[in-house]
Amino acid sequence: MTGIVHVVGAGLSGLACATALAGSGHAVMLYEATDHAGGRCRSWHDGRLDRIIDNGNHLILGANRECLSYLDRIGGRGGLLTIDPVCLPFLDLRSGQHWTLSPGRGPLPLWLTDPARRVPDSRLIDYLGILKLALAGPDQTVADLLPASGPLAERLWKPLAISILNTPYQDGSARLLWSVFQRTLLRGAEACRPHIAGPGGLSASLVDPALAYLADRAVKVRFGWRLKGLQRTAVGRADRLDFAADQVVLGPNDRVVLALPSDAMAGLLPDLPVPDRFHSILNAHYRLDGPARLPGGLPLLGLVGGVAEWLFLRGDTLSVTVSAADALIDGPADDLLALLWRDVAAVLGLDADRPARGRIIKERRASFAASPDQNRRRPGPRVADNLYLAGDWTDTGLPATIEGAVQSGHRAAMLVATRR
Repeated sequence: MTGIVHVVGAGLSGLACATALAGSGHAVMLYEATDHAGGRCRSWHDGRLDRIIDNGNHLILGANRECLSYLDRIGGRGGLLTIDPVCLPFLDLRSGQHWTLSPGRGPLPLWLTDPARRVPDSRLIDYLGILKLALAGPDQTVADLLPASGPLAERLWKPLAISILNTPYQDGSARLLWSVFQRTLLRGAEACRPHIAGPGGLSASLVDPALAYLADRAVKVRFGWRLKGLQRTAVGRADRLDFAADQVVLGPNDRVVLALPSDAMAGLLPDLPVPDRFHSILNAHYRLDGPARLPGGLPLLGLVGGVAEWLFLRGDTLSVTVSAADALIDGPADDLLALLWRDVAAVLGLDADRPARGRIIKERRASFAASPDQNRRRPGPRVADNLYLAGDWTDTGLPATIEGAVQSGHRAAMLVATRR
């Protein structure tokens, strides 16, 4: 079938869709409202720090097959650092206790029988509670099924649930958390193996290689093209795309994939139910006086008992992430840098009252609220026979993650290719 596939939005879902289609020989046009690709997953050179920083910190796990397939297609795996051995180190800022979550090699979680590989003060029987998530109903939250207090809740369930769902523990969907746990913690070490951005940042692996891949296949990317309206026929087919820059009249065999944020759908597809509540993520980047070492010796560290939740170290740049950060997001940047530095200083043994030079990045609408009610508002990928959706907010079965975004783009590409 001839015709052009118009992919609107060059975030990860749009890039995954466009590269999959271009790789299989389809004619593709990619449109992006801003002057850059990558959406909420990108890098840039920060003049204040004189370093490349990411807008947020992300883990790509071995279980993220869609994302790894995307990276293999565009040749982006080399931009990631692979964490070896497979483990997630944690530090309790209140007690000073340090431990490492180290899944075993096999698919069965037999590693939990070893007390040295468990959270301090936790018992083997405590971990069986995770199986309650497998039977979660659509309206049940994480807090309905997992304890709200105790060593395991404070040191594992809460940190993982909040960072995975970007939603407060008491509100997060138990089903969405299970969708991640069953692919990772219950699948063994390789499924849990972390990959993080290397020296070039997220764009060096996830964005720049995709743009090069599209350029090699003569795919035109139109930056600064913001979609203002979508004209549809009486039977719902997309008929015309109204951009701020120009109009694009669709041919009879053209198809459209809207890979846009969910809040953009209100004006384009007002009858489409979409998630309409969001949570923020706060990130801080500090340039240290020199290279540092985190407890455990790996370039990432989970924190308990403070404000900072995850630390990521890249050379002399240390990055901090706080998920579901709605209570902090409106604070002045200098105050936030001072607040988060106290946790960083406690970890690195530095002066808490002398923050390193830093940069605050605020993602106010980082992801949809991964609560049961919002999960029900996620639409499927097909709107009409020539109109499709992609985005981590669509019904992927996952929370708003890189894996979910890429999966949605691949799914839209498959539907376009098979015209389903």
